Amino acid sequence: MRIVLGYAGGVDASEAVHWLRETHRADVIAVTLDLGQGRALEAARDRALAAGAVRAHVIDAREEFARQYVLPTLLADAVPDSGRPNPRALGVPLLGQTLVEIARIERAVAVACLSWQDVADLDRLESAVKSLNPALSTVKAPPVAETGGLNVDLNLWGRTLIASRDPDDIPESAFVMTRPLAACPDEAAVVELAFEDGRPTSINSVNMPILDLIQSLGTIAGAHGVGRFRAARGWVEAPAAVVLHEAHRAVQTRTADPELQAFARTVSRRYAEIVQRGGWFLPLRDALDAFVARAQAGVTGTVRLRLFKAHCESLDQTPAAINAL
Repeated sequence: MRIVLGYAGGVDASEAVHWLRETHRADVIAVTLDLGQGRALEAARDRALAAGAVRAHVIDAREEFARQYVLPTLLADAVPDSGRPNPRALGVPLLGQTLVEIARIERAVAVACLSWQDVADLDRLESAVKSLNPALSTVKAPPVAETGGLNVDLNLWGRTLIASRDPDDIPESAFVMTRPLAACPDEAAVVELAFEDGRPTSINSVNMPILDLIQSLGTIAGAHGVGRFRAARGWVEAPAAVVLHEAHRAVQTRTADPELQAFARTVSRRYAEIVQRGGWFLPLRDALDAFVARAQAGVTGTVRLRLFKAHCESLDQTPAAINAL
């Protein structure tokens, strides 16, 4: 019996390898995805093998994550009802897709993840796995080590901090992508972003691939405290995501047909609901992508944004355009 484990590299994940081997008498294949965590993950392979995994895969999925997951949600302006992006939810379907693919290659009968992950994440992962291969079962491995009361999830699109108790007790030292107000510069930064058919193409007239653009913009915006916001059970840092969504809306408001925009907002809400509940691989999302691609044709132009003390605002919109959002 073989089980493919989503392996983050921590102590809990190593204990999960032991638990799966002993409880299920299974060979464990560890899979570690680089979704833009910003740190070297090669050591995870050695830790997984040392913990007893028969094989360990470390996969650089940053480019795929940016192009196939981040970009479609940006084009659709798919954000939850809070109006803020959910980077944690967006990383789950690619993990599920990869676990299913490795399970096929390794001829595994199940995939596994840690049970201390957010309940919604577990539901999203199971939904992704079942959509792609209904024959695979999912196993929730219990954590053994202490998690320190703070569950941190990080990818290219943002960083989510979920507290086991009061989110207000999260120390400032836990935030790494955004500066606190007291440490922000006293002079605002003005950033110009260019879009072509809805896709961001450059920062300050410097053309960049989407992966580099997200990373560069995140550094600029985070230095000004932009992109930190309260979530249901903790906090999120998503500087590039917040700025890109703001800029995309501004360009779309100037260029798209008003009736098309009105219907596109309905699609945005539906798209966000699909991401939130783990329906990434449903036929409906493919259909919505087709509409979004048509609606984004001609959403081309530049927008200037002012970043200052945790605030991001477009400098190119009229009051009427702002009210239309």
